[in-house]
Amino acid sequence: MKRPAGGRGRELASVAPLLDELTQEVLYDRVWERPQLSARDRSLITVTCLVALGRDQAQGHMELGLENGLSVEELGEAIAHIAFYAGWPVAVSAARKLKTLVDAQDQAKAPPL
Repeated sequence: MKRPAGGRGRELASVAPLLDELTQEVLYDRVWERPQLSARDRSLITVTCLVALGRDQAQGHMELGLENGLSVEELGEAIAHIAFYAGWPVAVSAARKLKTLVDAQDQAKAPPL
């Protein structure tokens, strides 16, 4: 399966090999691959949890969510929805992360000057 941005490499393997192994083999290779939920649904759940907890990994999982079929509008709607449950500051921070991601994607698509 695709890995979230920032988590696709094995940068932690040299300092936390067991954590890296569990992440790769259990979380991504087993949990994310279970057929009971689609990758799209797993991405939506993961993004909303990471946003609610105020975790840095939210932006990488937003990018993965887009690759898994979520739209920018759906991510924005999820962020607005959980603002009432998880708190306004974490939702605003997440919206800023989503904007950064969208701006970077737009920049990458723009023709050179």
